[in-house]
Amino acid sequence: MISKPKKNLQIRGTQINYYFICHTKLWLFSHNIQMEQESELVSLGKIIHENSYKRENRDFALDNIINVDFIRKGDVLEIHEVKKSTKMEKAHLFQLLYYLYYLKHEKGISNTRGFLDYPKIRKKEEYELNPTNEAQLEEVFDKIKDIIDGDLPKPVKKPFCRKCAYFELCWV
Repeated sequence: MISKPKKNLQIRGTQINYYFICHTKLWLFSHNIQMEQESELVSLGKIIHENSYKRENRDFALDNIINVDFIRKGDVLEIHEVKKSTKMEKAHLFQLLYYLYYLKHEKGISNTRGFLDYPKIRKKEEYELNPTNEAQLEEVFDKIKDIIDGDLPKPVKKPFCRKCAYFELCWV
């Protein structure tokens, strides 16, 4: 179903993801301090992405805001995000839900479903946008804007910090 778009969203999917992982990382990324090109974990994720789902319509970018791993067209537009593990599943989920939200509110496309694909563990989770998670996303948008507009948040030590591309900016 296609309807008239409503909003003018400028938040990127990566920012939604980083909001749930680390506010310091979100702030740095949002201020064009991007360290991922040096990260071994990001490189591993790219290898998994490149070697999985080779027959799919991959790397669908839209408005320089969302970058979907692959889509499937049919009665329902399927949006797929390929991830290497479920460790950051909440961040993955909200990034995916944001893509569905963006398609609905910016492009007028609401007949969608989202999938988190974890090829290493052969797991696939299906999600749909609903009023509850739309409201949650809208709260996250406000919080992201507050973080970006504020001062650099003080880093909070988390178990995965040592593997983060931004580790040296926070802890060295």
